[in-house]
Amino acid sequence: MGRTALIFPGQGAQLVGMGADVASKCRKSADVFDRANELLGVDLKSVCFQGPEELLSATNIQQPAILVSSIAYLEALAERGDLNGEFDATAGLSLGEYTALHFAGVLSFDDAVLLVRRRGELMQKAAESQPSSMVSLIGADEEKARLLCEKASDGEVLVPANINCPGQIVISGTKAACDRAMSLSDELGCRAVALKVAGAFHSPLMCEAADELGKVLADTPINKPRIGVLSNVTADYHTEPDKIRELLKEQVTSPVRWQASIERWLSEGFDNFVEVGPNRVLTGMMRKIARKTPAVSIGTAEAVESYTFRQHQPT
Repeated sequence: MGRTALIFPGQGAQLVGMGADVASKCRKSADVFDRANELLGVDLKSVCFQGPEELLSATNIQQPAILVSSIAYLEALAERGDLNGEFDATAGLSLGEYTALHFAGVLSFDDAVLLVRRRGELMQKAAESQPSSMVSLIGADEEKARLLCEKASDGEVLVPANINCPGQIVISGTKAACDRAMSLSDELGCRAVALKVAGAFHSPLMCEAADELGKVLADTPINKPRIGVLSNVTADYHTEPDKIRELLKEQVTSPVRWQASIERWLSEGFDNFVEVGPNRVLTGMMRKIARKTPAVSIGTAEAVESYTFRQHQPT
């Protein structure tokens, strides 16, 4: 039999209404939102279900909202089959790495929610400290992205931030450097699209946020993973709790190596990918990394109901 990976989306995957359908059908999914409301002291459930979109898109709300919604879909899926035997490894894009770590038993639900809320607050604060942004480069490879950063930086911060899939790399830096990259992108044969984000995530401009997050992580209980979890920073498997803390801190300022993570799994015989969470962002990336490899998205109650569990062979 082949191997199946479970993947979780990060910022930008939010949709008004996410999680409402499964919460109306699955008591445990509804409980996830209720518990998050208690922990955060805000009506996250209402924001997820009804918006407004502007509030849902705020970094400090968006991060826990996507994590909690993804876990709500997981709970609904767990009512239909054994998730512990269904997936052989897991990972998530940026924020989604916290969802993966929760699934793997590294973080409790309460700690994961509080961590990502604090992570979002710190990243928002760092973004507000100076004008900064992110730009998606369509048609660029990593080499072109680095060359464009060198050309456009002019002594300011501008670095590759998300190496997502062939033809899609996101760069991150000061607002002025990002503007210069937009104007120079044609010279390198790629198209630049400014992203609607609060600031320069996954860049050195997030150092203050990373340092503060490191202090929170130091006080957070962290367990060894029960299944393999790939790190965004290294595209390698997480190991000991202290190393996990170190990599989660580093993740805030380092590029997300998503394409490398998927390619590693492909080299290890993974032949099926399941994205759980709102939207279909990672499933779309999979089409560009390995078009013929099956990938499904579970971000609706209908998708939960239609998911076909693997037939496990007796050991």
